[in-house]
Amino acid sequence: MPIYQPPSRRRGGDVKLDVAEGGQILDLETAVKDGILGGGGGGGLVSCGGAEKLDLTKIIEELESVEVVPSVFICPISLEPMQDPVTLCTGQTYERANIVKWFSFGHYTCPTTMQELWDESITPNKTLHQLIHSWFSQKYLAMKKRSEDVQGRALELLETLKKVKGQARVQTLKQLRQVVNTHGSAKRTTVDNGGVALISSLLGPFTSHAVGSEAIGTLVNLDLSSDSKSNLMQPAKISLMVDMLNEGSMETKINCAKLIETLIQGKDFDSEIVSSLSLVVGLLRLVKDKRHPDGVLPALSLLHAMCSHKCVKNSAMSVGAVPQLVEVLPSLNNECLEFCLCILENLSTIPEGRLALKECPSTIPNLVRLLMKVSEGCTQLALSILWVVCKLSPEEGASMAVEAGLAAKLLLVIQSGCDSVLKQRASELLKLCSLNYTATLFISKCKLTRTIQ
Repeated sequence: MPIYQPPSRRRGGDVKLDVAEGGQILDLETAVKDGILGGGGGGGLVSCGGAEKLDLTKIIEELESVEVVPSVFICPISLEPMQDPVTLCTGQTYERANIVKWFSFGHYTCPTTMQELWDESITPNKTLHQLIHSWFSQKYLAMKKRSEDVQGRALELLETLKKVKGQARVQTLKQLRQVVNTHGSAKRTTVDNGGVALISSLLGPFTSHAVGSEAIGTLVNLDLSSDSKSNLMQPAKISLMVDMLNEGSMETKINCAKLIETLIQGKDFDSEIVSSLSLVVGLLRLVKDKRHPDGVLPALSLLHAMCSHKCVKNSAMSVGAVPQLVEVLPSLNNECLEFCLCILENLSTIPEGRLALKECPSTIPNLVRLLMKVSEGCTQLALSILWVVCKLSPEEGASMAVEAGLAAKLLLVIQSGCDSVLKQRASELLKLCSLNYTATLFISKCKLTRTIQ
């Protein structure tokens, strides 16, 4: 059980605090008066007017993200804020429910000091309870006021957006975007008051990139209904997003990729809309852009979401996606790597994809290096692609794979604790590779010692 070491306390229900400046010991009322616990300077305990009627449990739940709570408010047993503090004869204060539970286990000691109790009674610490309630009530009311201010600001900006044009529209969108991206209450207010439809209406064939960038930067952080998604999937709007994905700033490119993926998730859509060569080219540029690694994951994620559709696969093949994706494999982190392998496996399901994988000189060596190196999922995807390549060209592919150390890696897979289906695929691939060699030559080609090292 965690034990928190609180400041020293006086008996009789009043708590004393250790204050940094000069080590001065203060009681609660003095602490509040001097503003040490966030109270005002008017003397006495903080008064919140009608705030006393607020439910403390609800307040604490809604203030999960509140700044650090004063340690004197924390129960040493649960390390959570106290709502019904009681003090023992040792002068230590605990949440009532926690200390009663402690006693129910047969403990007759003070949890913090481990002193035996000479008096088992517990005394409500009314002063501390009042201060806890006042402190949290102040924070709660301040939070509500900030939230109301932010909501009002969002409504004001939406009304302004209906009237302005040109540079004023760009500035209004920029301000709305900042408010929405910073405050959850502003997001809800914007959605509930028709903000999504209003912002979406600004996107079209004649929209400037300045307006489009701010609009998309706002929409990507809002909850979109199915109707909103259908509206945004209009060809003219998608075309604008594709243009900005190719020509906008890096932040705009990333936002466009994220928004398009949001639009095509979880619903049937016209795949022709997202199969344009410009979109695939723009995403591949993001994947290969070493100067901006933040764009790689959104680009691969969208490509992965799109590549289940045949027309998108055809577009990807026509712009040489396979060799470009194969070449970046060694530089990807684990999350990106799995997306990239999924895309390549998807492309391997069509003849053009299989041929492109076979003809790319880096396919086999790059995939062999990934076996048993990253994750079981990546190993499975790499094996699936290697199987396709070696099956397409048994002599050439299998020979190149064995030279790259595939046989040794396959033996490691078979002897590992991997999934049985994965082991079966490894065995089949190992058998396929061995067909082109005598037993002695094949064993010498395994290079098992070098692979383990």
